[in-house]
Amino acid sequence: MIPKSELIEMFQAIADQTDWDMTNEMLWGYFFTDDSEEKLTAFSERLTGLGYHFVEISEGDETDDPLTLHVEKIEIHSPDTLDVRNQELAALAEEMGLSSYDGMDVGPIDGDDDDFDDEEEDDEDV
Repeated sequence: MIPKSELIEMFQAIADQTDWDMTNEMLWGYFFTDDSEEKLTAFSERLTGLGYHFVEISEGDETDDPLTLHVEKIEIHSPDTLDVRNQELAALAEEMGLSSYDGMDVGPIDGDDDDFDDEEEDDEDV
């Protein structure tokens, strides 16, 4: 689980490094991993029913890396609401037997700027 303190740091880094208004709707990407494409596909269908948009299921960089499901949703978040969303998604992933809820990224809806996933600063998935 991603600690709330890391979410607070992420929001502060976004404020410091971008001109994004995080009080407006943003495009949030959410990532899940597992070795089974079938489980990820079933999970993506469940998330689609909850209003998420399926992006892709991709292979990892290394041969033994798990597959990654990427979904997106336009939402407004604060560190508090994102903490709740992360808890919900982690619980759903566990309920469906996935290896992990692997975190999120965020970017403007128009897609003109790169997503902010905080990896430039600390090389951790957030």
